[in-house]
Amino acid sequence: MARYTGAVCRLCRREGQKLFLKGERCYTDKCGVTRRAYAPGQHGQGRKKTSEYGVQLRAKQMTRRYYGVLEGQFRHYYELAEKKEGKTGEALLAILESRLDNVVYRLGWASSRAEARQLVVHGHFTVNGKKVDIPSYLTKPGEVISINSKSRDSAKIKAVLEANASRPIVKWLDLNRDAMEAKIIAVPLREDIDLAVEETLIVELYSK
Repeated sequence: MARYTGAVCRLCRREGQKLFLKGERCYTDKCGVTRRAYAPGQHGQGRKKTSEYGVQLRAKQMTRRYYGVLEGQFRHYYELAEKKEGKTGEALLAILESRLDNVVYRLGWASSRAEARQLVVHGHFTVNGKKVDIPSYLTKPGEVISINSKSRDSAKIKAVLEANASRPIVKWLDLNRDAMEAKIIAVPLREDIDLAVEETLIVELYSK
């Protein structure tokens, strides 16, 4: 499975805002954006004029990096979104939010989406009682996501749950902390997604 293996703080600095790619570190003074609030590289602090295409590209790249998906995957999700009713940009974000690794992160069962992907691949979660180890699995309303019974006593899982116990839960998820399970109760709406991006720019980019 291909994935980005470089320094993730560079990605946040390139987009000019925190994408919360390193979990708890992003909330501390050690955050790369906090320490060096300019783009990486030799010319990172230079002033550049951004074209219309450049603005659209940055919107797409920021969204792709936020959810940790590759270009091919992102394009596939865009094509799925085009076939849905309503606004394509909002449908695209809803699809990205419904990925299993993102759901695990939103539930506080991982400190970052990267950690969520790793935990999913290692088989720590079930969907409707069946183990699912595919991070890109698209969850649907009515499905129940649970921590695998064999994983509940894991020191790693316990530490993650304790570290993220106070994280607020988005309203399209119904979490039962004691039972270590959650139900997808709705399709995520744009107002429920905290990504500061103009999704219409992505639609404009792919429409060219």
